[in-house]
Amino acid sequence: METITAAFVRQCLPRRDPEGHKGDFGKVLCICGSVGYTGAPIFASRAAVRTGAGLVFLGVPQSVWPVAAVKSDEAMPFPLPETADGKLSLLAEEPVRQRAAGCDAVLLGCGLGRDWQTDTLVQDLLDMEKPLVLDADGLNAISENAELLQKRPAVTVLTPHEGEFLRLGGDLSRGREAAAAVFSQKYGVYLILKGHRTLIADPEGRLAVNNTGNCGMAKGGSGDVLAGMFAALLCQLPARDAVQTAVWLHGRAGDLCAERMGEYAMNPTDVIAALPEVTKPIIR
Repeated sequence: METITAAFVRQCLPRRDPEGHKGDFGKVLCICGSVGYTGAPIFASRAAVRTGAGLVFLGVPQSVWPVAAVKSDEAMPFPLPETADGKLSLLAEEPVRQRAAGCDAVLLGCGLGRDWQTDTLVQDLLDMEKPLVLDADGLNAISENAELLQKRPAVTVLTPHEGEFLRLGGDLSRGREAAAAVFSQKYGVYLILKGHRTLIADPEGRLAVNNTGNCGMAKGGSGDVLAGMFAALLCQLPARDAVQTAVWLHGRAGDLCAERMGEYAMNPTDVIAALPEVTKPIIR
């Protein structure tokens, strides 16, 4: 099993083309949020911007759109059809597909909430031929239909903590390493098994472990930040490099926050703000 290092990340992150334009650095589509969960889409989209994506689009339920519009400067929010209680409805499928057609990676799940229409929407969108990050309620939406992952036509990244992993049908009885390797091979996905010493397993069953990060990151919103980073880097790097790089950068930014603020007071917004301090020296 590999350990992700700063040297590896330095090797993966390219210098940006001085003649490049925003279209050269990837277009991310984040489909996130619901009434009561308005922070998740903001964390995810801001993190995608901070991780170098050229353009970030943010699709949220109609009722959430005014909040997202006020909080978004770089990302571009747009409203989507919703259910009576402010979650994405099945009517959102066509506009999501239209937006995704012009993007390079899609993030689906942060703060979506649970509703039969929202769950069905997530399942129906699995056939998109775009790299896809499934996070939070995006994972819960397929928990009883994980076999749908085997039909995915493009790179798929799953980001469960242990509880979500068990709901997906994962088996931790033989330990985290064996569980991650078996699951990633069975379903052909990149599995990010979050927690202390986060594990990354690829579709060939190869494993890597991350040693950056700390318990100050165990707060609501941290996973949304990481999910946005995955989507941004999938636009710019090969999938295996993208997921390992995102996990290391996220943890290292968290370590900088802990050094400055302490683990009690740091928050996901601080982690996003610290990302430039991590990426700048890495690409010198």
